[in-house]
Amino acid sequence: MSVAALGRMVKFSHSLFALPFAASAVVLVAGQARLDALRLLLVAVAVVAARTAAMSMNRIADRSFDARNPRTWKRELVTGEVSVAAAWALLLGSSAAFVAAAALLAPLAGWLALPVLAVLLGYSFAKRFTWASQLWLGVAQALGPIGVAVALTGRAPAAAVVLGAGVGAWIAGFDVFYALQDKAFDEGAGLRSIPARFGVDGSLRWARGLHLVAALCIGAAGPMAGRGAGWLAGAALLAAVLVAEHRLVAPGGRLRPERINVAFFNYNAFASVGFALCALGDLALRGRA
Repeated sequence: MSVAALGRMVKFSHSLFALPFAASAVVLVAGQARLDALRLLLVAVAVVAARTAAMSMNRIADRSFDARNPRTWKRELVTGEVSVAAAWALLLGSSAAFVAAAALLAPLAGWLALPVLAVLLGYSFAKRFTWASQLWLGVAQALGPIGVAVALTGRAPAAAVVLGAGVGAWIAGFDVFYALQDKAFDEGAGLRSIPARFGVDGSLRWARGLHLVAALCIGAAGPMAGRGAGWLAGAALLAAVLVAEHRLVAPGGRLRPERINVAFFNYNAFASVGFALCALGDLALRGRA
């Protein structure tokens, strides 16, 4: 087993999608927060550690299902490239790192890290008892920007809550797309999801609705916190990428499953990084409004 295999198991490189929205949350509260290199580093550590813990739990919880799913049977924990003991060690270590980083940022954040961690890890079991598992993931992701605001300012301003709602809707909408790949398997295995409950057409409507909410909320969060044209430009870019993503994955309302991974790896990475750069540009040009 190697560190690289552990990184592949939790898709460590996908932290690229989480960090930009943490940076955007920092932009929102910059006027009310004490920002220095150490605090910003702790924010990054907390975000990456939380995501690593959630992914480790997901792989451990789904190991038996992954072994039977044609799409996932080559995952590292199934093939033995990563041992179960190593996966548990990564889960416990990243969970501890998350709580420690949150506590160093602020005592309140440290205490709140525990229930947040419960929500994050609980997602791995949601599809066993509710079709709203994609929405659970959205709620878990929404806690990210809100948590950043609480850690840096001691409170959750409305703008951070609205940004969190937008980020959660964005991730939940894409997870609906992603779960469409496993619709048949989930139905046969007794797992629950929006695709298994509402079918392909219903799932596409859910994804469109969630992404509309995402675009509106993310666009609104900036002006609520006094941000300007840079933030709005980033929100417009993100909305345009979401439209393009839907046209790629479901042109004319007809699902093209083979394009889902392209949308995830390319479109979503571009959207999150592009938006964050615009938000940071707004901060650089206008200061801590």
